[in-house]
Amino acid sequence: MSEAAIKSSDKTQLAEQQYLTFLMGGDEYGVDILAVQEIHCWIEPRPMPNTPDYIRGVIDWRGTIVPIIDLRVRFQYPEATYTNTTVVIILQTKLASTEQECIVGIVVDAVADVYDVAASELKKSPSLGSKVDTKYIKGITKIDDSMIIILELSMLIDLEELTT
Repeated sequence: MSEAAIKSSDKTQLAEQQYLTFLMGGDEYGVDILAVQEIHCWIEPRPMPNTPDYIRGVIDWRGTIVPIIDLRVRFQYPEATYTNTTVVIILQTKLASTEQECIVGIVVDAVADVYDVAASELKKSPSLGSKVDTKYIKGITKIDDSMIIILELSMLIDLEELTT
């Protein structure tokens, strides 16, 4: 293989990113695998007063108090019963408003797969007008026959929302 081909191959590998995908209803979503700290079986969090309804409460994860976000509620899906496939994905991200590192858990119906996605395969979310909030969407990709929405983790928790 020529040196140019090797360099081109290296650039392709650098342009790819891995995403952990999960299911909610019949839809598949993905998050940057580098943000995933752990996939934890469902445990009932301790409710916290005066928090938005999408925050189910907090859990103690290895000595760290972690807020648990129910993505079904956050994305206005019908409420579902938690089953043995329901999991909490523990993520490390930065808050959009402050760039502060934080640990957060998201409740999802089930974990699906891990995919390598080239930057060129990640399409921008379509403009859906000012009434539809797409700030959570980093991009959309198609793998086989499935459309996967890749989430922008830093936008899942908005400190401004929590303080108003």
